[in-house]
Amino acid sequence: MTDETANIKVVIVEDDEEMRKGLETIVQSHPALKCIATFSSGEEALKQIPELIPDIVLMDIHLPGISGIDCVRQLKQLLSFTQFMMCTVYEDNENVFESLCAGATGYLLKNSPPGKITESIIDLYHGGSPMSSIIARKVIHTFQPVTHLNVEKEKLTKRELEMLDLLAKGYRYKEIADQLFISFETVRTHIHNIYEKLHVQSRTEALNKIFPR
Repeated sequence: MTDETANIKVVIVEDDEEMRKGLETIVQSHPALKCIATFSSGEEALKQIPELIPDIVLMDIHLPGISGIDCVRQLKQLLSFTQFMMCTVYEDNENVFESLCAGATGYLLKNSPPGKITESIIDLYHGGSPMSSIIARKVIHTFQPVTHLNVEKEKLTKRELEMLDLLAKGYRYKEIADQLFISFETVRTHIHNIYEKLHVQSRTEALNKIFPR
């Protein structure tokens, strides 16, 4: 089935009337897309969308009453084959990841060009996960620190990680020795090795590298 004959069924959930009509016009302008309904609240959407069984739902985040994120979370349980794309002005990390965790598979900013919006809907329909470039960069940046942290942890032995955990809890070398049933000098040797592996020179630097705030 080509894009021109797909007749992808789209529903729009947006409380701002001007924006809602604008999105509807954009969707209807493409021959492969058909806007089958629009709603101004999450409550309306929850009540009627399950009966419509759309292919794609464009969902605003901040709606009057139930939020778009909660709406997606509930609808996804009822419509496993429907794809949800957040279409919003918000690009902060919290909204992005709450939306993705709720079941959205696309995230588009409202100021995207009309062509980008229709292209993203079709991409989502065919199995893609379209996101604005700004949003994609945020996703990458969020995961990078975790990867770096895992690499740092992999440098240390299980015993060394135990010691860092005790240091983080405020234990002194003598107390660590007693806790782990080893000598004071053995503790000092392990801590020295930790500093060398992490390329740090103090307890604070080591803890900040493994347990960043």
